Amino acid sequence: MSKSPPKGIDLAARLAVIGLATGGLAAAFAYAGGWIGGEHLTPQRIIDAFEANAGKFPGYRKNHAKGICITGHFESNGQAAQLSRASVFAPGKVPVIGRLAIGGSNPHVPDAGVPTRSMALLFQLPGGEQWRTGMNTPPVLPVATPEAFYEQVLAARPDPATGKPDPAKIQAFFAAHPESAAFRQWSQSAKPSNSFANVAYNGINAFRLLDAAGNGHFVRWSVQPEAPFEPLGDAGSDPDFLSHDLQQRLAQGPLRWQLMLTLAEPGDPTHDATRQWPADRRQVDAGTLVVESAEPQDSGACRDINYDPTVLPDGIQVSDDPILAARAAAYAVSYNRRTREGAPGAGQGVQQ
Repeated sequence: MSKSPPKGIDLAARLAVIGLATGGLAAAFAYAGGWIGGEHLTPQRIIDAFEANAGKFPGYRKNHAKGICITGHFESNGQAAQLSRASVFAPGKVPVIGRLAIGGSNPHVPDAGVPTRSMALLFQLPGGEQWRTGMNTPPVLPVATPEAFYEQVLAARPDPATGKPDPAKIQAFFAAHPESAAFRQWSQSAKPSNSFANVAYNGINAFRLLDAAGNGHFVRWSVQPEAPFEPLGDAGSDPDFLSHDLQQRLAQGPLRWQLMLTLAEPGDPTHDATRQWPADRRQVDAGTLVVESAEPQDSGACRDINYDPTVLPDGIQVSDDPILAARAAAYAVSYNRRTREGAPGAGQGVQQ
């Protein structure tokens, strides 16, 4: 693709929405990890900045606010057990509580208005262990550091005159961050589907698996859908088509994704989520995620779960990615705020 920054207000807004949805609360990660200092910068103020961009919606998650709870199980085929001693990879089934959502902080936005979709999962493992992971449809992040995410938050602030991000500021931001090229290429070419069920979700960040002997293997993971891709088409005319479609599909039977582990080779970056690994890297099919039911997020099992991706079982570790290093503290700030605000009322939206 061209190295010049994206042009046009619609494209600028699209890039801003996708980038912030994928990055989540990375600006707060920066504070929590000590990368950004100053007496005026606190987690409270950073989350205030997110709300200043999108508006305040008490009781909702501060990113990926519009979603739906899912439940099911993961059935490991045992093929990843040689890479990791984590119990989730031993042959057998474990329960899963998850959440499907769209990006952004506004829980009332039409589904077709937000390109990024996400899947968060909590695997309930033997002995009380848990594995939590948050995945998104983009395969890369726009920038690699928490500092740059904070800059992106500021660049994406809506112009009061238009209600949209200023395209000049977005263009200037991406021009100053050439590492965003792969993300920009994806965002300009990605075609939305008509369902949560027929797209892949990517872990994006690298993690380290430990085998029975204590040897490490860096991986990235994704879940690949069994359902074939179908374009958005007329489905987007329904502002809540994703939840409606999900319930219709589940009425016909469970939905399935394959959990794929992609193994790094020496020299592959584990600290930089803007850079994809070569397509020829070895992949291991670890098993099948089976989604059996869905519930509204205000009353479903996922409501009170903080999907902090650094909650890991023995056999899986965080990598040297600086985003992961500070993520847990920021998730806690966001979680504590929304729980203090109280759960949204039943009349406040279709997907609560």
